[in-house]
Amino acid sequence: MGKLKQMPYFSIKPGSMKKLLMLFIIFFAGNLLMAQVKPTLNHIAVYVVDLEKSTVFYRDIIGIDTIPEPFHDGRHTWFRIGPLSHLHVISGAAIKTAHDKNAHLCFRVDNVGPFTERLRKAGIQYEDWAGTKGAVTNRVDGVKQIYFMDPDGYWIEVNDAKD
Repeated sequence: MGKLKQMPYFSIKPGSMKKLLMLFIIFFAGNLLMAQVKPTLNHIAVYVVDLEKSTVFYRDIIGIDTIPEPFHDGRHTWFRIGPLSHLHVISGAAIKTAHDKNAHLCFRVDNVGPFTERLRKAGIQYEDWAGTKGAVTNRVDGVKQIYFMDPDGYWIEVNDAKD
């Protein structure tokens, strides 16, 4: 019997290593660039009649924190709603307008029960998705949801989703 000849898995011709390295760099640099241009949510803006009333609502009822805003013109309040996302409340609307419940802002809490108690104490009515006053929607995945309006008629959902 003769010796077995070990065959390489692949062979690279002289000068091909530079080409292979360039392809590798282009592939990974391209993926890195694509990751950097993927959009993320920066802010949502709502246009309101009474800035002070809306600021109190979002700060004290919803419970989100204000952050500095750059204009300092008395027409803006900014809130942090995520690690890199904000809610911009901007005054100047002439009248409160109607909004469809399907277009709503949603905030997550650990437990909907204590939040509904906060709404009751503040005299704010809430409802389930179907519109039953004082009721909670139990989604098929177990998430509890309530809906109510801010002072300008924008719909708000609060739920207890885990992710």
